[in-house]
Amino acid sequence: MAPQKSVDPAVMRAAVVTVASWLRDPDAAEPARREIADAVRMTARTLAQLAPGGSVEVRVPPFVAVQCIEGLRHTRGTPPNVVETDPRTWLLLATGQLDLGGALADGRVSASGSRAGEIVHWLPLLRV
Repeated sequence: MAPQKSVDPAVMRAAVVTVASWLRDPDAAEPARREIADAVRMTARTLAQLAPGGSVEVRVPPFVAVQCIEGLRHTRGTPPNVVETDPRTWLLLATGQLDLGGALADGRVSASGSRAGEIVHWLPLLRV
């Protein structure tokens, strides 16, 4: 993966605030795809900045995949430690409106590998 430019926390917060009403109310109008993409990419890249490394891959299709958490770096094929979810669920986790254990239990997040759950140490990334 190519190195990413650092995410400015104020810019990340602004992107998440743009979609905050949709996060609080699932019946609210869905934001524009670009707004969701910006919020997802910035929060995921912030996680990668806060927990640098390559032992866990966080995937939020179709917008982003980042590697994070120190340890053995994975470079080819399917990584052994993967967390994958949809954009809304990711943003709920990133903002502390949903906990990882609950999201795993109800199937909104899939996690594989012994280290995947370690992302919980860096969540939430912000509160809105």
